[in-house]
Amino acid sequence: MSELYEMTAWQLAEELEKGQVCSVDVTQSVIKRIETVEELVHAYVTVAPDRAIEMAKESDAKRAKGASNRLLGIPVAVKDNMCMKGQRTTCGSRILANFSPPYDATVVAAMREAGMVILGSCNMDEFAMGSSTETSFWGPTRNPWDRDRTPGGSSGGSAAAVSAGEAILSVGSDTGGSIRLPASFCGVSGMKPTYGAISRYGLVAYASSLDQIGPFGRDIRDLSLLLNLLCHHDPKDSTSVPRQYPDFTTVLETPVSGMKIGLPREFFSKLDHPDVERVMKDAQSVFQALGINFVELSLPHLDYGIAAYYIIAPCEASSNLARYDGVKYGHRAENFSNMIDMYRYSRAEGFGSEVKRRIMLGTYALSSGYYDAYYLKAAKVRSLITQDFRSAFQDCDAILCPVAPTPPFKIGEKIDDPIQMYLTDVFTIPVNMAGLPGLSLPGGFSADGLPIGIQLIAPHFEEVRLIQLGAAYQKETDHHLARPSI
Repeated sequence: MSELYEMTAWQLAEELEKGQVCSVDVTQSVIKRIETVEELVHAYVTVAPDRAIEMAKESDAKRAKGASNRLLGIPVAVKDNMCMKGQRTTCGSRILANFSPPYDATVVAAMREAGMVILGSCNMDEFAMGSSTETSFWGPTRNPWDRDRTPGGSSGGSAAAVSAGEAILSVGSDTGGSIRLPASFCGVSGMKPTYGAISRYGLVAYASSLDQIGPFGRDIRDLSLLLNLLCHHDPKDSTSVPRQYPDFTTVLETPVSGMKIGLPREFFSKLDHPDVERVMKDAQSVFQALGINFVELSLPHLDYGIAAYYIIAPCEASSNLARYDGVKYGHRAENFSNMIDMYRYSRAEGFGSEVKRRIMLGTYALSSGYYDAYYLKAAKVRSLITQDFRSAFQDCDAILCPVAPTPPFKIGEKIDDPIQMYLTDVFTIPVNMAGLPGLSLPGGFSADGLPIGIQLIAPHFEEVRLIQLGAAYQKETDHHLARPSI
C-alpha cells in the first residue's frame, strides 16, 4: 500500500470522505516526508509543521460536524511570492528576508477557507526571475529525479515539493513559463490558467500584465480540484475577469474523439533534442489513437516572442520593484550618509544579480527617447502574437507543443549565460504574451531517466479543453504515475 504522502489529492479526498484516514494522519505523513528529504531537495523556504497540524485538526473537526469539501484537509504548499498573514513571504530575496505580510493573498485565503492544510512557502527564483530556481537568496532547489539538475523555475520549489512527496498539491506563479517548465522538469502536472482567471491579489508582482497563479498536482484530476477552488472573480484584483467557471471535474470522462489539435511549425522546427522529439511523437501517437485530428499551422510572429518578452517583463519589473527602497519595509542598509545613499545601498545589498540585470534592462527601455523604440514596439509584437493564436484557434481546438527544448539541465550549466537561460522559455513565453491557458503534463523520459513534459494550449478561458484532453491522455499513459527514487 502507498504511503499517504505518495497519494494524489483526489485519492486522499475519497479516503477522507469515507473516514478511512483523517487530515492529521495525512499531514503527519507529509511532514515526516519533509523531515526525511527536504535537506536533499530544498523545496521550501519556510515550513510550519506545528501550524499545519493545527490546521489539520481544525479540518478534521469541520468534517466531523458535517462539512463537505473535496479539498478539506488536503496539505498544500504555496510559492514564496504569495502573501500569508503572519508568515514570512520573501520572494526568494534578501530584500524581503524578514517580511511578514499583514494579510493573506486571495488564493491563500480561499485555501484556508476550504480547510486545506498549508505546509509552508516554497523556494523560487528571486522575484520569479529565472528558469532554474538558482537565483534564490536561500540557495537552489534540486530536482528530485537527479539532484545535480535544476527543477526548472521560477516555481521550482512548488514543483519539486509535489514530485518528492513533500506536498500533495502546490500553487505557483507563471510569468513566462514558471509553472509549466518546473512541472515538465519534475514530472508533475501544472497549469497556467488564462490571465485573469485566478486572482493575483496578494501575489508579489514581477510583471503585472504577465503574472498568473496556477496549480501543481500529480495528475490532471488533482489540477481540476484546485482550479475549481481558485478560479473565481475577485473585486480586489482589477484584472480578475467577472465570469462563471464550470466544474472542471465534470469533463474528466468526456471523450475527445473528433477534436482538432494544431501543430505549429515554428515550435516543432526548433526541436533539436532527440529525447524531446521522441516524446512529442509519442504524444501525437497517443492523441491520434484517441481519435484526434492534427492540423499543421503557422504562428508567424513567435520568433519575436522572447525578444519582446525580455523588454515588456523587465520594464514592468523596473516599475514594480521600485517600491523596495529600504523605507517602508524590507532590507535597509546599515551604513549610509543620506537618503539617496540609503536607497542605493539598500537595493544594491538586497537584490541579486539577475534582478538587478532585469531592473536595468527595464529602466533603460523605459528611459526618455527609448520608449517608442523598445517598449512600444514590443507591445505591438505582443498584439501580433495574440492575433496569431486567435487565427490558429479558428482551425483547431488546442495546440500541442513541447514545454522545454531539453530535459532538465544541470545546476550551474546556464546560470552564467543569461541568453541560454532565457532560451529555455522559448516554448512557454508566447502563452503568457497572449494571456492563454497552458498545461504541462508528464510526457515521458529522456534516455537517462529524466522527466520530459508536453504542453497543451487552449483559447482564452477554455481550461475545460485542457482538462478534457489531459484526462484522456493520462488514461492512456502512465508517465504521471512514476515517482523519483529519492
